[in-house]
Amino acid sequence: MSRQDINRSGEMEVFVRAVELGGFTAAATACRMTPSAVSKLVARLEKRLGARLINRSTRRLQLTPEGCGFYERSVAILADIGEAERHASAGEQVAGHIRINTSGSFGNHVLAPLVPAFMALYPDVSLEVFHTDRVVDLMEERADVAIRTGPLKSSSLTASKLGMTRRMIVASPDYLRRHGVPRSPAELERHCRIGFSYSRAIEDWPLRLGNQMMTLPAARSLQVGDGEAMRHLVLAGAGIARLAAFTVKTDLDAGRLLPVLEELNPGDVEEFYAVYIGQGGPLPARVRALLEFLRENVRL
Repeated sequence: MSRQDINRSGEMEVFVRAVELGGFTAAATACRMTPSAVSKLVARLEKRLGARLINRSTRRLQLTPEGCGFYERSVAILADIGEAERHASAGEQVAGHIRINTSGSFGNHVLAPLVPAFMALYPDVSLEVFHTDRVVDLMEERADVAIRTGPLKSSSLTASKLGMTRRMIVASPDYLRRHGVPRSPAELERHCRIGFSYSRAIEDWPLRLGNQMMTLPAARSLQVGDGEAMRHLVLAGAGIARLAAFTVKTDLDAGRLLPVLEELNPGDVEEFYAVYIGQGGPLPARVRALLEFLRENVRL
């Protein structure tokens, strides 16, 4: 079969659907093919490329390193084709589905209040928002955009800065009445400090004593998997936590939470980024519109 006879974009689309839907059967349904036809197509593709793209098992498909690279490029190429077709037929129409992955704290306190305005601007766009504080693989999660803090883990990703926030130690008035207000790092260390159950870039609590910096070790007595769960535990009087300032602003204003040892706050900040697959190449109009909207409207 000559290269001219091969529908390479069609192969890519079937391959991408198999990866994103997690199996040949689901891809067959989506592409209106039989599972056998999908399996044979992927086998022909691997033979032509001379590389195994997928390790098959009875329960799931797992991409090989070559498969990961081919998937990334296929997604980008199919997006380019779709963008070209949309541009030719309807100009820069902002339409389609956007899948967003972000932390519960950012999702509840920052993103959710902005969603109505974005939907009003772009009524032909549908949004799917997933909350997790775990750092995710955008390809595995089929996310168009992830909102995260810290440095990028993959060279295939691009980040657009949205803003930054300081962190602060807080507790509920009820907790402080029962356990006392810590006046020094030594007293704070004896309190129940709520920590995260997953690895973070900065786990210890930094404090500034005059011109000197010190840290308290990461809390172990009470741990949670996301910032919103931590905030609710603090509100319930379970302990003291160090949280992003934007997540507790309304609680502080209402007196539901109080700052602790704020005079020792070193003023360190966390930067938030919108992360997406690609390195400067064309983006679908819907994703580009979302990124521009977030850059213009996110306030931390």
